[in-house]
Amino acid sequence: MTSPPNVHIEIDGRPAAGLDPAVIPVLQGAYGHFTAMQVRDRRTRGLALHLERLDHGTRELFGTDLDGDRVRSLVRHALDGSGRADAGVRVYVYGAAAGGGAPTVVVTVREPQSMPETPRSMMPVPFLRPVPHIKHAGGVGQPYYGRAAALAGFDDALLTGPGGEVAEGHIANVAFWDGTSLVRPDAPALRGITMTLLERLLPHERREVRLADLGRYPAAVLMNSQGLAPVHRIGTAEFAVDGALMSRLREAYGTVPWDEI
Repeated sequence: MTSPPNVHIEIDGRPAAGLDPAVIPVLQGAYGHFTAMQVRDRRTRGLALHLERLDHGTRELFGTDLDGDRVRSLVRHALDGSGRADAGVRVYVYGAAAGGGAPTVVVTVREPQSMPETPRSMMPVPFLRPVPHIKHAGGVGQPYYGRAAALAGFDDALLTGPGGEVAEGHIANVAFWDGTSLVRPDAPALRGITMTLLERLLPHERREVRLADLGRYPAAVLMNSQGLAPVHRIGTAEFAVDGALMSRLREAYGTVPWDEI
């Protein structure tokens, strides 16, 4: 296993070039989960939430816990190996290699990333992620529909249920502004770290949102670990780009502390 250009990969603290052959079947199976974080000066927002996500996912998928100190140590080691203090980092967790032992942890380090702040368009697609509360690896649905949206001239795909229930973007959470609160759709979806952090700072609620009802909301926003962006169109439904709202959201998110890894 070799690293793509500009991406540093470590598997259980060892560079991917020195991969133990016993781990190859585990990685090829793609049965695992991950978290994605932006790191600045070797710090990240919501570190405890990332570690909690990884531990809960490991317990559910593999029946064992994942020590947060081990994860932090592996991320620090990968940052050292990459020579980066600012980076986009992913931590993947797979099963143990042949012979048992602790789960296999893969850390990837690449250049830092930020979501473009330009207004986004989203194409509704008839797909919901399986086991949506876990940020799982593998699967063709999300990249398939993300590509389909791009080919159709949209920036992102919007995952929806059979009755038009809005769930999430294909790689981000979506929320709607009703004039007083952020509304998170209650269809099955991953609860993102950025969404969770913002909900601690702003009025919010969770309720059913359907494609047919999008006209009720004056504004919408897309968010993930890379940041926030306004949504100006979902299918044929158009939204105002509320500069004051986006400033308020970004200001609130800007107060979230950066935790030392």
